[in-house]
Amino acid sequence: MSGWAQGFGDALKQLQSMQIPPDAWASLQQDYLRQAGELWNRTLHESHEGAVAAAAASEPLKDRRFANPSWNDNRLGHFTAALYLLNARTLQQMADQVQGDDKTRARIRFAVQQFVDATAPSNFLAFNPEAQQRALHTQGESIARGMQLLMEDIRRGHVSQTDESAFEVGRNVATTEGSVVFENDFFQLLEYKPLTAQVHERPLLMVPPCINKYYILDLQPENSLIRYAVAQGHRTFVVSWRNPDASCVHWNWDDYIEQAAIKAIEVVQAISGSKTLNTLGFCVGGTILSAALAVLAARGQQPAASVTLLTTLLDFSSNGILDVFIDEASVRLRELTIGPQAPNGPGLLHGQELATTFSFLRPNDLVWNYVVGNYLKGDPPPAFDLLYWNGDATHLPGPMYCWYLRHTYLQNDLKVPGRLTTCGVPVDLGAIKAPVYVYGSREDHIVPWEAAYRNTQVFTGKKRFVLGASGHIAGVINPPAKNKRSHWIGKTAALPADGQTWMKTAVEHPGSWWPDWSAWLASHAGAQKAAPRTPGNRQYTPIEPAPGRYVKERA
Repeated sequence: MSGWAQGFGDALKQLQSMQIPPDAWASLQQDYLRQAGELWNRTLHESHEGAVAAAAASEPLKDRRFANPSWNDNRLGHFTAALYLLNARTLQQMADQVQGDDKTRARIRFAVQQFVDATAPSNFLAFNPEAQQRALHTQGESIARGMQLLMEDIRRGHVSQTDESAFEVGRNVATTEGSVVFENDFFQLLEYKPLTAQVHERPLLMVPPCINKYYILDLQPENSLIRYAVAQGHRTFVVSWRNPDASCVHWNWDDYIEQAAIKAIEVVQAISGSKTLNTLGFCVGGTILSAALAVLAARGQQPAASVTLLTTLLDFSSNGILDVFIDEASVRLRELTIGPQAPNGPGLLHGQELATTFSFLRPNDLVWNYVVGNYLKGDPPPAFDLLYWNGDATHLPGPMYCWYLRHTYLQNDLKVPGRLTTCGVPVDLGAIKAPVYVYGSREDHIVPWEAAYRNTQVFTGKKRFVLGASGHIAGVINPPAKNKRSHWIGKTAALPADGQTWMKTAVEHPGSWWPDWSAWLASHAGAQKAAPRTPGNRQYTPIEPAPGRYVKERA
């Protein structure tokens, strides 16, 4: 308890030393002392009334970390949690009052939130009455199981969020039937077996993010966007990225554009016999796809009949919490350690580092929840396909990653016509003539929906914007059969410059956004023709069954 109080005191002193207006500081101090006094007096009063009366008199703790009745039944546990919540609110209010530029204030708020979440009494066995009761009722077995789970996670190198033994790629995730019809050092191209007698004449190419594996789009048959597209009569191809190793440290952004995205487009054109195709990019895959189409436009080619962008950033002027990690010093440090000019040569950004960073954007849900459940209570995490995918990390080549950080998040070059040269030509996203379907997720903490909406201002052709409920992944992976969540569509086709202006007149529709996208995609997919009997063609023959080797390479 002394160490916990000392940590709070240190954080308080650091915030106090920053520029906080005196009147705001005095008000916060006065308010804190008043609430702390009330809490202490109430606790003393309850201690004289007996345990039963105290439990009845205690004000319930309005935080799901302390939802178990043991936190209210145990006077010390209740007091500790209530004091923690008061301290947390005060620190957050102080962080909000710090004077400085927007990025400095955002970083302070982020750091304070990390400290607050890490020091919750629920995270420590000594303060967690629920974990203590579990240990007593199991005669210490829960602690023994927790230690075993901790040792297993130390061996794995990360906190387990799901039962990883319950899944295997190709066995019960990534199971949609298909074939690898092309591969090079950068990716394998998967073609899926048709589920309909006829298919649209224009094929569909999906480019998933290279910072994760493609099978987020093909977890289970009932929530697979890939299977859904195939069932709608689209001849579907998907890029499966290679998980880079030490032999790939020299790969740069141009390689990903020329040798992967553009090559995939060319192979799909050759196999399907169609000069144009529908394209889809998810997250960073959408950024790569858009850059590739802009390069082809500069070369006088317009291969896309349509472009779908799911939670994708193209205008990086404001990107939510991720902005706190990016400035000139941090990017330069990356360039000097893993970039092309690093003194010891280029290196890899290891997948676990990225995964940990993204987890700490939502630490209570993706870190401390599992620390408490796994280690303090001894409960192994349940099997969950999405979290299995989330833990299946991928590396990134340093030169590619450093280029991406500098020219997108730091300098926001991609949206400016002609500012960047990629694959030897100037990049202008506005030169892409295809109609664009832009999707954003309302609670997305990685690509804030207003940032996704800004894509509508980058392109010059026909555009449609749809906003879905939930977050970066759950908002996208929302099959119609589940009849969950909702989505918003503009009352008219107008797309004003500001997302909030659009939202004022948007109309909420129950259920998944997939049917809306499917109808839009079909309008750009051309006439129906007989489905191919075999994958590939004479030039590109099947290499192995989907999901292929690349996706099975673990970081």
